[in-house]
Amino acid sequence: MNVYLSMLIGYLLVNNYVMCQFFGICPFLGVSKKFDTALGMGMAVTFVITLASFITWLVQTYLLTPFGLDYLQTIAFILVIAVLVQVVENALKKLSYSLYQALGVYLPLITTNCVVLAVAINNITDGWNLLEATFCGCCSALGFTLSLLLLACIRERLELSNMPKWMKGSPGALITAGLMAISFMGFGGLI
Repeated sequence: MNVYLSMLIGYLLVNNYVMCQFFGICPFLGVSKKFDTALGMGMAVTFVITLASFITWLVQTYLLTPFGLDYLQTIAFILVIAVLVQVVENALKKLSYSLYQALGVYLPLITTNCVVLAVAINNITDGWNLLEATFCGCCSALGFTLSLLLLACIRERLELSNMPKWMKGSPGALITAGLMAISFMGFGGLI
């Protein structure tokens, strides 16, 4: 139980892939203008990363390693991730077309989002079993979602603020993201 609690706290705060390892910055900055869009992207990424962690562990353990095909790991994982993203994209198009339109180009970019691939590869490298790899994927995705939602809340607030013209838009978002990253570094001694 302590392992899972450490994973949860670790991937949410201490080793957050966006704030501490700087993976997934493109959707982090691109989709964080509105809270609703950030929440939708966070849910989509959570689904993809969790399921990708499960499937890629199975692919690595039962297909790549037994047949000596470890060198195909990256290609195999990207194929799994691409299929999962296509499923999410089609589901969102049918279930919530407005969210599908709001996410725009960032939804297909989940396929190339380095967070998804980094989590899948790190699960194998860290030697997790199937349950730990899946839980790690879920916690990592929740950490990504937390970062995304925090930035979206701050950016919505900044839009209503009286700020210098040069700081509106991307400069303000980058400064805010930098300050958030510094604050997340404060969780370093937590676990």
